[in-house]
Amino acid sequence: MLKRTNLIAEQEPRLYRIVANRIQALIVEEGLSAGARLPSERELAARLQVSRASLREAVLALELGGILEVRGGSGVYLCAERPGESIPEVGPGPFEVLSARRLIETEIAAIAARVATDSAIDAILTAVLEMEKHHHNPASNEHADREFHLAIARATGNSALVGTLEYLWNQRGSLWHRLKEHFQTEELRQQTLGDHRQILAAIVAHDPAEARRAMRAHLERVTRTFSRG
Repeated sequence: MLKRTNLIAEQEPRLYRIVANRIQALIVEEGLSAGARLPSERELAARLQVSRASLREAVLALELGGILEVRGGSGVYLCAERPGESIPEVGPGPFEVLSARRLIETEIAAIAARVATDSAIDAILTAVLEMEKHHHNPASNEHADREFHLAIARATGNSALVGTLEYLWNQRGSLWHRLKEHFQTEELRQQTLGDHRQILAAIVAHDPAEARRAMRAHLERVTRTFSRG
């Protein structure tokens, strides 16, 4: 029964692929040709009756498939007359992953605040210092960001939680990185660093409620940033 259930789940298309197919259908209906500008994100979301976050993931998937081009400050353009081409399978959408992380990492932070040892706290602090040191280097900053969150998971002493978080971070695939390309700024990196320092302070103080709140606030802010108009 479990194997059958898993097979059915694997066959269900992800929401962003469904929305991407609807965008492709709209392109055909409107008779758009290469170089044409699509309606604004707000208008498209209203016409397709989907959230702007779901629409954004779909547009990014179509951009990765070479069908659309997102031009910052200008809009979304049809860059190839291939609306019938299949959309690449790129795993869970960024907002799907963020939603799962909000659910799981808030409790991980609370547990870490209760049980973290001095050496575990030192590992979290080291990751924060690495983020400060490499804030102008996106790749190194990304690595330090990952290590910060994993260090908190390790501080719980629960290997299953560490494995779960590693899995979620490994789902940050091409859609996630394309989203960051469009929205990542030095201001966002500094805000993330500030969030991390608040989370660290709550763990150092062994305050589970504050650690939970700080982690939730951090992940909610990232979600708002990546879904803003």
